[in-house]
Amino acid sequence: MTFGHTILFSEMSPPSSLEDQFNTWYDTEHIPLRMAVPGFISAQRYLAQDDQRNYLAVYEMSARENLQSPEYSVVKNQPSDLTKTMLGSVSGFTRYIGNTLGEQWQDGVNDPLSQAEYLYAVFFTVTQEDLAEFDAWYAQDHVPVLLECSDWLGTRRFEIVDGDPQPFNRLAVHYLKTPLALESPARAKARTTPWRDKLAVKPWFKGHYLVFKNHRPRQFSKP
Repeated sequence: MTFGHTILFSEMSPPSSLEDQFNTWYDTEHIPLRMAVPGFISAQRYLAQDDQRNYLAVYEMSARENLQSPEYSVVKNQPSDLTKTMLGSVSGFTRYIGNTLGEQWQDGVNDPLSQAEYLYAVFFTVTQEDLAEFDAWYAQDHVPVLLECSDWLGTRRFEIVDGDPQPFNRLAVHYLKTPLALESPARAKARTTPWRDKLAVKPWFKGHYLVFKNHRPRQFSKP
């Protein structure tokens, strides 16, 4: 699996008048520049299912510190005129950096980024006193039940260490063959376990849920 310890999860929506130009710029300039930065591994683009102009890019990196490197500083702080135009035109910008807490997969899944057509992202803002139990519930109770659905290929869990615009501190990224997995008996079961019911009464237990479909082939770091 071509994963890194850290991901950068970033959304943005171009205006309809610039959408084609935005996609070309993202594929041929924005991602390739980052793939040349040491520590960047790959990038995958997605399109939100509830907003056909909300684009997501998930970057795989070896560590958060890659974003403090001199090479990344040049990319970030010396944008081209086209980059200035594109970034100045977008709306709905989000940027979350997450470090891996754990991952769980269906048996036999070797490359979920290629096998999964859909990505289901779930964000939470968990209180400090409940973090340990939340993490244990997700890993020991919630995900194992979800994996009873064969179309639920796997789940990665992240600690959000930096984010904008919301103060989320947990992110689960689920890899699905089809969005029908979200309507499966396994998901219904996972949402009604006694452990989940215990946590669901907490005031903070309000997730932010997003569904995306693959958009464009994955790009990899330059040799």
